[in-house]
Amino acid sequence: MNYRVIMALATGLYTGYLPGAPGTWGSLVALPIHFGLSHLSPTNHGLALIAILLLAVGLAGSAEKILDRADPQVVVIDEIVGMLITLIGAPMQPLAWLVGFVLFRFFDILKPWPVNFIDQRFHGGLGIVLDDVMAGIYALVVLQGICRLAGWS
Repeated sequence: MNYRVIMALATGLYTGYLPGAPGTWGSLVALPIHFGLSHLSPTNHGLALIAILLLAVGLAGSAEKILDRADPQVVVIDEIVGMLITLIGAPMQPLAWLVGFVLFRFFDILKPWPVNFIDQRFHGGLGIVLDDVMAGIYALVVLQGICRLAGWS
């Protein structure tokens, strides 16, 4: 794959280069992707997420090599994957998506165990993506609980 294509995808169409908080910008890129995935059957949604996850590991590892830096901040494909996991089964309501976004960013930044363990022990593309997968799982569980308590469907 061409290095320009790798960098475009790994940086969330270059949102990872936006000033301030690249992870936050990258997390926002996941919202239109989730909207598209939400129109798939549950099986196809799951298969698409698995494909995106595997692609993200490869892209993150390749981008790390291209940039010659470990876990470069401009690589935000991991945040995209984490947000997509967070929003699994979320109702098609802006408030639910906003809550999911805030929860994911909270867990991604805080890095509670085992997120911090994964972040410190795994390297390369797998290490870049896995900690965000775990943060996404935490956010998913909390978001689903909030949705049930709030009666969002």
